[in-house]
Amino acid sequence: MSDVDDNDRLLHEAAAGDRASWGELLTRHRDRLRRMVALRLDHRLQGRIDASDVVQEACLEASNRLNEYIDKPAMSFFLWLRFLTGQKLVTLHRHHFGMKMRDAGREVPLDYGGAPATTSAGLAAQLAGHDPRPSEIAVQLETQARFQAVLESLDPLDREIIALRHHEQLSNAEAARVLELQEAAASKRYIRAMRRLKEALGDWPQSGVESPP
Repeated sequence: MSDVDDNDRLLHEAAAGDRASWGELLTRHRDRLRRMVALRLDHRLQGRIDASDVVQEACLEASNRLNEYIDKPAMSFFLWLRFLTGQKLVTLHRHHFGMKMRDAGREVPLDYGGAPATTSAGLAAQLAGHDPRPSEIAVQLETQARFQAVLESLDPLDREIIALRHHEQLSNAEAARVLELQEAAASKRYIRAMRRLKEALGDWPQSGVESPP
């Protein structure tokens, strides 16, 4: 049985009230959803709001709306879950900041696919890695600063394609659907953005950026 067929089977079993099938579906996607939330949650809310709680709220809404999705599935189940999770993030940001979201110390936020756009600082932190040893902190900060400088020079849509493909690990088809692009256009943007990122970092030994295929 293909992954698509297995996913459809679990969906219909869940809609019929099978909680085990619903739990299996959510387990398959929670890690990817947490990565999305961790990247896109405003830095001023980090430490106050847990990514798992945002995902849990989105999954609860998905459970309540599952029959609605099955009757008219406009996208894959994962992208639907991601959309609901993104909407939870947008609501959280508006609740906490309102119009202050566009403050002087922050890039103007754009929404892509129903979720808050990533920022250069947030994406740079993810690309630079986490939890360095004390002796490596200075190197990591320098690496992050270099990533951020390059990312800020990119078109916002190119930053998004890097975030979707490189960090959220979406397929090219999924990224294209989120950004409302043709698959060929999404692929070209990703390759161009990653090459520009690598070229700008040059032979910087801490970059950790591999050339796109």
